[in-house]
Amino acid sequence: MRNFRTLSHSFCSKQARASIAFLLGLGFTIGSAMVSVAESPETAPPELKTSLAQMEMAANQKDIEKVMEFYSSDFKNSDGLNYASLEKAIAQFWQRYDNVQYKTELQSWENTGQELVAETVTTVTGTGKQKKRAIQLKSTIKSRQYFQNQKLVRQEILSEKTEVTSGNKPPVVEIILPETVSVGEEFEFDVVVQEPLGNDLLAGVAIDEKVEGDRYLKPGAVNLELLQAGGLFKRAKAPAQPGNRWLSAILVRGDGMTMVTQRLRVEK
Repeated sequence: MRNFRTLSHSFCSKQARASIAFLLGLGFTIGSAMVSVAESPETAPPELKTSLAQMEMAANQKDIEKVMEFYSSDFKNSDGLNYASLEKAIAQFWQRYDNVQYKTELQSWENTGQELVAETVTTVTGTGKQKKRAIQLKSTIKSRQYFQNQKLVRQEILSEKTEVTSGNKPPVVEIILPETVSVGEEFEFDVVVQEPLGNDLLAGVAIDEKVEGDRYLKPGAVNLELLQAGGLFKRAKAPAQPGNRWLSAILVRGDGMTMVTQRLRVEK
């Protein structure tokens, strides 16, 4: 897949986005009252609801030690994070953002006999500062958790969308991007500004990158270019190998900035 980078404006976009997907499922300990088929959240036992609430509380209080108690020392996730890099990513994220709030909803749960599998949707909101500018963050992530002996041992990120804004009037945008494509398939990545720009100039850049664990801890800078239209419109071809991609767009006008990132799953 070709890279969309292109004029020079240093902005650590990946810092704002790439440190999100570590607390995505918000691991929780589960009691023994599970069955061997997938169940709806309405049928979840009290132990599950209580544990989920406790994990949420620890994350909202930024209690890193309590949060890490829910993860196995052998933990790995689909983005390449392990126990140590996860803990470091969480700490960096909490230093960067104030007033972070997590809200996790259980979608389904299943006991396979050897592992407990739970699918969750987590919404993360927060505020912070980037070079003395106030920024707001909202991220929604769907993930699948695998538990053994009441510890989270494995995690898969199924979908992810993050938006970071700053300024008095950040561009309001709509993303047109599929969640899943086949290897080698062509697809559209369009980010459309919803309101008229008037006399404002619009600058931006689209970024395509492979999802990798080191991007959580080592974000980079990007370059912007002036845009002739009200958004970014790209056509790309998926790589020949399956995997996850981050498709991001940064749009800047005189009184605001919006950065959006959406995960693209490339499958056989």
